[in-house]
Amino acid sequence: MPTPSPRQPEDLIHLLTRAERLAARRLQTVLDEDGCSLDAWRVLALLSDGQGHHMTAVAEAAFLPPATLTKLADHLVDQNLVHRRVDPLDRRRILAYLTPRGQTYWRRLDREVRERWPVLGDGDDELLRALLGRLVGTLDEASAESTLSTTRD
Repeated sequence: MPTPSPRQPEDLIHLLTRAERLAARRLQTVLDEDGCSLDAWRVLALLSDGQGHHMTAVAEAAFLPPATLTKLADHLVDQNLVHRRVDPLDRRRILAYLTPRGQTYWRRLDREVRERWPVLGDGDDELLRALLGRLVGTLDEASAESTLSTTRD
């Protein structure tokens, strides 16, 4: 019986990349029916909590450079899905919120995505979420440590 080879990082990276691409393709198929891009969906998802978010936080959550987010936010404002306000605590910053129309649009998108998203079953969704969360935490921590060690040198 052959001995299993040690885990190779590129195997995990390949699986993560393949899963992300397949998930994005499936999600985009649902979003296309409502004229929504994946980037817009990410922005709407973050803003759906009603808390209002600084544009920097929105850019990070949507994985977008600030200039691209500004164009997208302008488009969402033009569609009356998002509105921006000056932050009352720091007047130099802007907070983004969903409009009532944006909230309705988000609820419909979210419902359609959830209805058409495959479920792994037997608690595997929760397990995968937990494992991916641990992986992200570990990678964030390693990245922070790497940044610290290079700034000390």
